[in-house]
Order: sequence, then C-alpha cells, then structure tokens
Amino acid sequence: METPKNEVFRDSIGTINEDGKRNWIFPKKPSGYYYEKRKIVSYILLAFLFAAPFVKINGNQFLLFNILERRFNIFGYPFWPQDFHLFVISMIIGVVFITLFTVGFGRIFCGWICPQTIFMEMVFRRIEYWIDGDRNKQKRLKRQKWNSEKIRKRLLKWFIFLVVSFLIANVFLAYLIGSNKLLKYMIDGPFEHVNTLIPLIIFTGVFYFIFAWFREQVCIIACPYGRLQGVLLDTKSIVVAYDHKRGEAENGRKTFRKNEDRKALGHGDCIDCSQCVNVCPTGIDIRNGTQLECVNCTACIDECDHIMASINLPKGLIRYTSEENIEKKTSFKLTNRMKGYIAVLIILFGVLAGMLALRNDVEAVILRLPGQLYEHKDNGIISNVFTYKLVNKTTDTIDNISFKLRGIDGDIKMVSTTETFKVNAQGIAEGTLFIELNQNDLSGDKNKLRIDVFSNEEIIETTKVSFLGPRSYN
Repeated sequence: METPKNEVFRDSIGTINEDGKRNWIFPKKPSGYYYEKRKIVSYILLAFLFAAPFVKINGNQFLLFNILERRFNIFGYPFWPQDFHLFVISMIIGVVFITLFTVGFGRIFCGWICPQTIFMEMVFRRIEYWIDGDRNKQKRLKRQKWNSEKIRKRLLKWFIFLVVSFLIANVFLAYLIGSNKLLKYMIDGPFEHVNTLIPLIIFTGVFYFIFAWFREQVCIIACPYGRLQGVLLDTKSIVVAYDHKRGEAENGRKTFRKNEDRKALGHGDCIDCSQCVNVCPTGIDIRNGTQLECVNCTACIDECDHIMASINLPKGLIRYTSEENIEKKTSFKLTNRMKGYIAVLIILFGVLAGMLALRNDVEAVILRLPGQLYEHKDNGIISNVFTYKLVNKTTDTIDNISFKLRGIDGDIKMVSTTETFKVNAQGIAEGTLFIELNQNDLSGDKNKLRIDVFSNEEIIETTKVSFLGPRSYN
C-alpha cells in the first residue's frame, strides 16, 4: 500500500535521499531570542566542561572517570571500587532525572545541554558559518569546482576542526587519567608517553569524524535517547511544536499576499515559507508534528517568530507547548507519571544521602589467606594467617595504624612491617598478618572475630574476620 504523500516523512529521514545516499544538511544560521539564550547556556557549559578536570576540591579533581584504575570523582567527592554501589545509585539518579524532564519537557536536554549539540551548533557550525557563509553560500560552495577559493576555505575549515578536535580530546583525556597526569605528560613530551599519545590521536580522529562528517547523524541514528523519546512523551509533554490549529485553520496554509484577508479565506497563519525547515539542523519539517529527529533546539521557533513579526501576525505559531494545549488549550500541570518519577527521585536521593553519611573515610578488608588452615603452636596457641588491605579515601596521610582484637585476648603480628604503619593520601596499604589465640578461648572450628583499626590510638574502622580452629567433639 502506497504511503500518503503527507505521511512520507514517517518512512524516511531528512538526511537520506530517495537513492539511499547521504543528504547533506545545510541549516540556515539561526538567530533570535532562544538562540541567544542557548548561546549563554552553551558557553557556560563549555567553560564548565573545560575547567572541571582542572578544578580541585580538597585535593580531589572535580570530575574524574578513571575507568582503568577504577577511580571516580563526582563534584570533588571520590568514589573507589569499594564504593561502586554509590556510583551506580548516582548514575540511576541521573537517568531518572533525565527521564523525568523528558516526560515533562521533551527532548530539552538534547537542545540545551547535550555536549554533542553544544559542540556541533555552538562551535563547529559557527566556525563553518564564519568560513563558508550561510546556507545558500555553503550549498553554492559545495557545487563549486575545486578552485583556489574552495581549496583555501576547505583547508582552513578542516585545519581548525582538527585543532578543536585535538583540544577536546585532551580535555576528554583529562577526565579519564586526571589533569595532573595529563599536564605531566605534556611537559615530558608526547613521545615519552606513546601509550597515551596513541589513544589521544584516536580520540582526536573520532571527534573530527563526528563533527566534520557524521554530525546530526549522531542524534538521528546513533543516540539511544532519541529512541527513548518515543515511549516517554505523551500528549501532556511540553515540546517544540507547531500549532496546527492556528497554522492550518480550515483551508490549510497559504503563501503570503499583502492586504489579503487570510482569515476570511479560511487559511491559517502559516505562509508556507519553509524557513522552519531551512533552519532545522536535522532537516525535518516541524509542521509534520513531533518527530524523533527533533532535538528541541528552538531554531524553528526563532525563525517562525521572525517571519510572523515581519508580516504583522502574532508570534508563537511554533513554540514550547503540549499537544493537549494546542487541541484543548489546557495549561501544564504535573501528571501522575511525573509525580511517580519525582517520588522515585526523592527515595533515591534519600538512599544516596544515607549511604554517603555511613561511608567511612578508611575501608579495611582482612581476609584469611586462601588454602591455608590453622597452625598449632606451643602452649595451646592456634594461629591463622590473613591478608589485609586498607584504602585511604581522604586527601590526608593516616599515620600510626595498628590492629587490635576486640572482646578476646590474643595477638596480631604483622609480617614484613613494623607493628604500626601509614597509608598515604588516597592510597592503599596491603600486607600479611598472623592472629594467634589460645585454643581454650575458641568455640569450635569457626570463630567470628572483630578487629579494630586504630590511628594514633583512635578507632577509624572495624572489620570482621573468620578464624579457624580445631573442631570440638564435646
């Protein structure tokens, strides 16, 4: 069955032509109220993105995602492998938070906050407008033969794109390995750290490929968030939408003619100028309704408002609104779905806050050496061998650390170290120790012991161990 002409857009995307080849998008340079607000938000976020790896709080990098060493800092708060449950809850909170805003306000994250959109529209696209010109000049340059002008503009644009991609790759690397290490590598010289240089080159190539060629395809094809939009949105969600009631009226849209009474002829306010299509960075026609390709960038709102103002018609033909508002003029209010997500967020925040409050600055793990049984010693002494690991999550060195048994007489003897030791700031101390108890103090073959960890005679952590002894046949 052939698809109706006005429904063709549902079976195709604006970046693919009828032959299945790439249809290059040349969006018109946006301008207007929302675009200026987006520029302010984007440049604040860009400043944050570039500064965050180099900002320290209590000696901790503000944001760090060191996957290889399994160390993470979020807002200056360190997360170790032992804190993975806290990191997972934090990520779940982020997902629920974005889901809540999508249900309420559509794909606003994509248009205003997403790094892909910010870099593409506020950095690379603006460089392109500066070098190649606006929409028509870019199209003309693409069709132009390779003369000196085209070669000069292409080489200049590609070179600047490559430099910006390299800069982004360095910042990205600072998030992964830490800014201190990155700065050290830069001072040492790139060829002193080839193992880091190779990933840096790969990251640069990936970013260059995305922003110089793949572009809006990331949002349309690769990003899973766009697919989620289809199941999260409902008729009450606030999105960038075309008011078809006002734009189409009874007899549909019609090109503008001076001194013509459009209302008397039954035509809507849309003059079919297609400027909302020309300015769209993903190549869609917002008049076809909400589409997965729409990133809510508001470029069509600004362009339509400019057209409406120029022909003395009210602004807001395309605006932030809901389908229910267009159809029934209902105002925005919290739905049961949104209240449910808010309740889940409150619960998750409470759980996270409780876990953070109970989180120790020092974590001790003492485990019996695998494969080792107990050992009989003189005078009825039973000995077990253990390994210990102490993780210092603070930015201060912890001195004079010692172990003591709680509630039972016995000795703890360290191996290959003194009776006290220290753990460096954000460091790990590992070693081996023996616990020796009198057999008369044991109750069977398995005994639960509590060990206190002291620093300068102050308890900083308590842990439990399982002590093996001879089986009792009484």
